[in-house]
Amino acid sequence: MNRNDLRRVDLNLLIVFETLMHERSVTRAAEKLFLGQPAISAALSRLRGLFDDPLFVRTGRSMEPTARAVEIFALLSPALDSISTAISRASEFDPATSTTVFRIGLSDDAEFALLPSLLKRLRSEAPGIVLVVRRVNYILMPALLASGEISIGVSYTTDLPANAKRKVLRRSKAKLLRADTVPGPLSLDDFCARPHALVSFAGDLGGFIDEYLEQVGRKRHVVLAVPQFNGLATLIAGTDIVATVPDYAAEVLTAAGGVRSEDVPIETRTFELHMAWRGSQDNDPGERWLRSRIQMFFGDPDSLS
Repeated sequence: MNRNDLRRVDLNLLIVFETLMHERSVTRAAEKLFLGQPAISAALSRLRGLFDDPLFVRTGRSMEPTARAVEIFALLSPALDSISTAISRASEFDPATSTTVFRIGLSDDAEFALLPSLLKRLRSEAPGIVLVVRRVNYILMPALLASGEISIGVSYTTDLPANAKRKVLRRSKAKLLRADTVPGPLSLDDFCARPHALVSFAGDLGGFIDEYLEQVGRKRHVVLAVPQFNGLATLIAGTDIVATVPDYAAEVLTAAGGVRSEDVPIETRTFELHMAWRGSQDNDPGERWLRSRIQMFFGDPDSLS
């Protein structure tokens, strides 16, 4: 196919194809693209004619891509990223007048402890923008970035999509949160003897603290696991329950009174809070503006070097 032949290709079809590759479902693709299922089915029919291949084969409730579809996707996805980048570079962004909808993913600790100050800044600079926040963790982040459901994610991360970029926002230490009136810091024996609460996205009863305790032959007893940081201080107030939280979350939880924080009585490593974003939007003026504000209000001095 030469360049002139591209005139007969509807770019919208390629967006539908990419979405189907991510969602593996006509229904979910329709929801993602804000189209009706008949429109997606019609687009798929045209795609099959364009590429002379079935592209997707239904297996149970899922639509599995053919070998040809996988081959096309490997070539098409970077090309669409390049088109998006080219268009983004040609656009301008004025925070004061923009009505852009930004979709970002935040871990619960970042949303609870860091988002409020960022939001105040965004409202003062860009009162017309809309911020949509999705809850993420290191497991959910890659798929949400790859599918475009979020353009920026803030969380601890491990694996990311091949075209994603990442930087360290903050290096933090764990802090011990307690509400009792017993004077002095807790010893390691006291720490292990106390009942513990933790914040767990998936409802787990263990975390990185347990790994360090295991290294020194100790254990703790978790009696409460909650899915979010908001309300944790109220839950442990008036009890002997302790909790281990990131230092920036401890600052917010102790600010209202009723609980205090101190160092954890065992040596632990620092842990990183990352910002990751779609490579195709690296040079988008609006996205760059938002990332700079996230850096400003979520980051620490170490991340500015």
